[in-house]
Amino acid sequence: MKKTNRKQRTGKVVSNKMQKTIVVQVESSFVHKEYGKIIKRFNKFKTHDEENIAKVGDIVLIEETRPLSKDKHFRLIEVIKKDDSVT
Repeated sequence: MKKTNRKQRTGKVVSNKMQKTIVVQVESSFVHKEYGKIIKRFNKFKTHDEENIAKVGDIVLIEETRPLSKDKHFRLIEVIKKDDSVT
């Protein structure tokens, strides 16, 4: 088995309205060089979900892959935590 250097990220599902596609919001934070303030940045990634198992609010692990469509470059590895809130 080959070792791959694919990026893996953990984020929250914010949309699952498309077929076999979810939108995952990934948060990153860093300290501002001059002011020392912690700054949060958010990125949204369209992710391939073959079995449509992820729901809005779930925490998921995604991995970089070959381009699957114009915007889709990640695939779902696993659902880390299911959202238990009642909607």
